[in-house]
Amino acid sequence: MKTLQDLFQRYRRPGDFFIAALAFLFALFLLFNLPTQAPWLPRVKTFAQPAFWPGVAVIAMVVFSLLHLIGAMVSERIPGRMAEVLEWIKAVEYAIWFMAYVWLVPIIGYLPATLAFTILLTLRLGYRGWRWILAAAVFGTLVVVIFKGFLGVRIPAGEVYQSLPSGPFRTFVMTYL
Repeated sequence: MKTLQDLFQRYRRPGDFFIAALAFLFALFLLFNLPTQAPWLPRVKTFAQPAFWPGVAVIAMVVFSLLHLIGAMVSERIPGRMAEVLEWIKAVEYAIWFMAYVWLVPIIGYLPATLAFTILLTLRLGYRGWRWILAAAVFGTLVVVIFKGFLGVRIPAGEVYQSLPSGPFRTFVMTYL
C-alpha cells in the first residue's frame, strides 16, 4: 500500500532538467511576445478580449514549467542526463537529412533526390551490400511512381530536367519523374 507521500515523490530522470529548462524558456518567450500577437481592445469585456484566453494559457505554461524546473532542480539526480541530451541531438541529424532532401528536389528532380535520399539513408543506418541498396532504390522508385504517377501530387520538376532535349521524353520526365 502506497502512502500519499509515496505518490508525490519525484525522481529526476535523465534529461528532465534540460526539458524543464527548455519548456520554461519557451513559455517565457511566448509570454514576452504575447502583447504583439494578441491585443487588448478598449471597451471590450475581459472574457471577450482576444488576448484573455491566450494570456491565461501562456501564464499557466510559465507557472507550470517553472514548477517543473524547480522540481527538476530539487529532485534526486539520476545519472545519464548528458547521454540523454546527446541522443536528442543525434536525432537532429535526420531533420538535417530531410532538409537537404527538400532543398535538392527542385534542383535535381524528385526521382534522383528520392533515390539519393533512400540509398544514402540506408547506408547511414548501417545496411551494407547490394541487396539493401537495391531495396532502397526500388522503394525510392515506388515512392515516386505512387506519389507523382498514381496520386498526381504536383512536385516541381528539377532544374536539371530543363537541360533535356525538348520532346515527349522531356515532357514525360518533367511530369512523372
